[in-house]
This record gives sequence, C-alpha cells and structure tokens, in this order.
Amino acid sequence: MATSKKATESAKPPAKPAAELRVYLTLTDLQRQFSSWMSSPLGARGYVAMQGTHALLVEIAPGLSIQRVIDLALKAEPTLEPGILAVERQFGVLELHSNDSAALQRAGQVILDWMGAKAEDQLRPQLLYSDILENVTDQHAVLMNRTRQASMVLPGDHMLLMEVAPALFGAHMANEAEKVAPDLTLVECSMIGASGRMYLTGSMASLEKAKAHVEQLLAEIPGRA
Repeated sequence: MATSKKATESAKPPAKPAAELRVYLTLTDLQRQFSSWMSSPLGARGYVAMQGTHALLVEIAPGLSIQRVIDLALKAEPTLEPGILAVERQFGVLELHSNDSAALQRAGQVILDWMGAKAEDQLRPQLLYSDILENVTDQHAVLMNRTRQASMVLPGDHMLLMEVAPALFGAHMANEAEKVAPDLTLVECSMIGASGRMYLTGSMASLEKAKAHVEQLLAEIPGRA
C-alpha cells in the first residue's frame, strides 16, 4: 500500500507555486541590432538568438522559481533554445527563442498552466522616462562610452532615452523601435533589474517616430496595475 502511494505521488505534476507573474512577453521577428545585442556576452548566457527568430520572455518572482519555469518549458518543447537565464535579487528572467512561434506558444502555455495564470495577469508596463537629447556634447559622449561594449554615442548625435518597469519590457522597446526606424543605432538596452532602459541615436525624425511608436505600444499592453 505504501509503495503504491509513493508511485502515485511521484507521478503528480509539480505543485503550483506561490509565484508572481511579472512579465509574459512574445517578441516576433527579432531585429538585426537587437538580436546581436541580446546574443552578446553582455546579455546572452546560453544559445545565440539570430535575426528573424521569435522569442518568449518571462519574468517571475521569487527569482529562484525561474529554474522550474525553464525545466518545464524545455521538457515540453526541447527544440527551443534558451538564450538568457538570470536569477537576481528579487526576480528571475528567462528568454527562449525559436523559428517556430507555435512551439514558443506551447511552452509558454505550459508555464502559465503551472502558475495558474493568464498572460494578461502580468504587470502593466509603466513608462518611467522618455526624452530626446539634442546634439550630445563631446564630454557627455566620452562619459557614456566608457562603459560601451558595442555602438557608441558620438558628439553631435541626437539620443532617445526611455526607461520602463518591469525591466523586461526594455527588450520590447528596443526590438519594436528598430522595426519602425531601422536606421537608428541601438547604443544600450537593459532588460534585467528594477527597470529597463534603452538608448538610441540617429536623426531627430526617426527618434521621434520610434518614441511615439514605443509609447503607444506600451500603453496598449494589457496587465494589472
């Protein structure tokens, strides 16, 4: 009788967690600059995401529960490639990518089912800051470029600055901005931490176009306050 009980218990799926869904986000058609940034040592911890692939990004709390999330997702859809797995102080972040958007959707549903949640249960993005600097000074550019590992800010550039919470929406900002204004230069995109940030440089017309597009997209994303 005891053996039968143990066998039954081992066949049970993992118990639903006391975890909070913070972000559940699908990125379609990863853009050239953004996919390159996400695959750099700065962002990637696993497999490289290529231009044109699709990505699923999940942020949950507490942070360590993201290990169960990736376990479930990869066992359900082993063809998916994990690019980022981060366990930080408060939150856990996972990025999976594939050319197969249906496989990403199925893995995402497994995650949501385990959490007993829906995609719209995520937090609604809050735009914390949005501004365009005109004609960046040479001293300012030097300070910013001291920590650059990719594209640099050049003296005289116009620069768009945007900050959002939760942080993972920073990835959405960067990928979508590049879709509408591919001539812009992606200088920085942070997507892990308390907030996400994006720096873009280019013409004023393209920066204003990207700014308006991203602000509208963030305002339309469903979620809880």
